[in-house]
Amino acid sequence: MTSPRLALRGLALVAGAALLLTGCVAGEGSDQADNAATDVADGATSDAATDAATDAADGAATEWSADTLSIDWATYNPLSLVVKENHYLEDTLGDAVTVEWVQSAGSNKANEALRAGAIDVGSTAGSAALLARANGSPIHTIAIYSQPEWSALVVPAGSDITSVADLKGESVAVTKGTDPYFFLLQALETAGLTADDITIQNLQHADGKAALENGSVDAWSGLDPLMAASEETAGSTLIYRNIDFNTYGFLNATQDFLDASPDLAQIVVDAYAKAQEWAAENPDELVNLLAEAAQIDPAVASTVITERTNLEVSQVPGQAQLDVLTIVAPILVSNGDVATQDAVDDALDALIDPTFAEKADPSTITE
Repeated sequence: MTSPRLALRGLALVAGAALLLTGCVAGEGSDQADNAATDVADGATSDAATDAATDAADGAATEWSADTLSIDWATYNPLSLVVKENHYLEDTLGDAVTVEWVQSAGSNKANEALRAGAIDVGSTAGSAALLARANGSPIHTIAIYSQPEWSALVVPAGSDITSVADLKGESVAVTKGTDPYFFLLQALETAGLTADDITIQNLQHADGKAALENGSVDAWSGLDPLMAASEETAGSTLIYRNIDFNTYGFLNATQDFLDASPDLAQIVVDAYAKAQEWAAENPDELVNLLAEAAQIDPAVASTVITERTNLEVSQVPGQAQLDVLTIVAPILVSNGDVATQDAVDDALDALIDPTFAEKADPSTITE
């Protein structure tokens, strides 16, 4: 029969080997592991010492590549609300990683934060991601979070404007660099108009809504849920809708983050996969989440979720998204948003990275 001392010595060796295999170094939780192994090696016979050695070995195996993860949430990205509210990232990463949540007021703001390094992962429309990449922002799309109909052309209650053609000579509020902006340009083209035929007021989405409702502009290229709220509370009217002019919801990450922390990038995508499952199983709760976050009536939130948002789209970015962006690409050049067609083509080739979404596993997320 093996003596207790030999058994404990063997356990100490196993704990030490586990630490070596997992590459635990100073500053990454090694003090706890060293103390636990020392307790065992010194002949500690308590269950607590044995459990501590096991916990230390397990903790070393789940160390992360960084101690901070900065990620955005946005009312135009309902799944981000689920991930944030359910604490998927915090509960899965534990105390080892601090999760910093930053609100994005629009795709342009998410792109600014990504470019500045203020966030590691941010949610935008596909068109905005392409614009950023074409203008030198080193981002990659690692997942798709929705297929929305979130943009349309809106006029105030009682307006004489009833068609796109009627916008000629009028002032239109829109947030440049976002899906509503590219929606507006494509909509104008259907009526033989260009941006030169209207006066564009470059306002953030919420400010565009306010300008429409107080009469400062004649029309607004809107974004849900603000657009649906304006319909409900101010009697605003959608004069032009076209789901094909709406690009997908893109989840983007910086190149530096993907190079340094592919493990955290994978956990983010896994969390979104978990959120997609939760949203399908809890539609009423999702509506309430959006209503609270956007400070809108639940009936308005329900319209956005049930009528204008497809959250069951495949997470894997690929040809379907590239097909839509290929239509947008020439507009970026002709309108002067990107200098050359070559820059847009290079961005189309480099933007999408499907590897994380292809490996998405919601079971890795702690509830």
